[in-house]
Amino acid sequence: MPGEEQKRSTSPTGDSAHKKIGFFQDLNWRLEAVAFAGLFGLLRALGVERASGFGGKLLRTLGPLTGTHRTVTRNLRIAFPDMDAAERDRLAIDQWEQTGRTFAEMAVMDRLTPSSGRIDLVGFERLHAIRDSGRPVVFASGHLANFEIMASAILAAGVPCQVTYRAANNPYVEVQIRQSRARYGIKLFAPKGDGTRELMAGMKRGELVALLVDQKYDQGPEVEFFGQPVNASPGAARLALKFGTVIQPLSVVRLPGVRFRVTAHEPITVPDTGDKAADVLAGVQAVNRFVEDRVREHPVDWFWVHKRWPAKVYAAMKASET
Repeated sequence: MPGEEQKRSTSPTGDSAHKKIGFFQDLNWRLEAVAFAGLFGLLRALGVERASGFGGKLLRTLGPLTGTHRTVTRNLRIAFPDMDAAERDRLAIDQWEQTGRTFAEMAVMDRLTPSSGRIDLVGFERLHAIRDSGRPVVFASGHLANFEIMASAILAAGVPCQVTYRAANNPYVEVQIRQSRARYGIKLFAPKGDGTRELMAGMKRGELVALLVDQKYDQGPEVEFFGQPVNASPGAARLALKFGTVIQPLSVVRLPGVRFRVTAHEPITVPDTGDKAADVLAGVQAVNRFVEDRVREHPVDWFWVHKRWPAKVYAAMKASET
């Protein structure tokens, strides 16, 4: 790497990135990528069950010691204010194990496909009908259990699908994550956001799109989630309305023995009254209500480490703690 800085016309991920990257920043990224590759190699050598168990035990031990644990406990208080405090505390610990298992399983996702016998499929006649119809459809879900399993199931059903994602900050690690996903079939990616140019272009080509709709999105409309206001991505509702199609919700539940159940639920129809803003809002509320219902059914499976609610909700929670 000559000089103190290098100017990259193309990032390691293959994307255009006309920005200067410092020598030491690039060196740090490369060292992180080596460590990441070593961890993935170890997890793959352990095999599915031992890798999953290792990740679960690791975060079950370390997670509660981090500052993020306070976010977890506050999220649980917001979502389940009437839950017994001791039960919430147990849930806060248990969800760390689920999160650790999910991250560890990323290294062995090619061994967690429907053909592995570890995934039960429910309602997948809906996906087969979608595949055979050739119509564009928007898949939507939340960060439930191992959410990568849903993409694996969609692809196994023969449905060409773009998956939205947030790229890793480290571009060399991002390459490895993409390669890991490619091992079980994900090859079509679109930057995370509200679903615009890349997603629409893909749908016009006959590719379906899959979005996780349960993370904070400040530019989105305000809807209700667990009785509190949240700003949510309108991408799924906008795309469904634009292409005159439905939102096909999916869910995944973790079962004993590193097994999963993926369910294709009743489709969500976004109203088309001519009032676009109101119709999109109704669609956004519907998909967030779907996610809330799934979280209530299996709360340990959700990604509680994320600050889902706006700052004002957390401020009120913090004030109540003093």
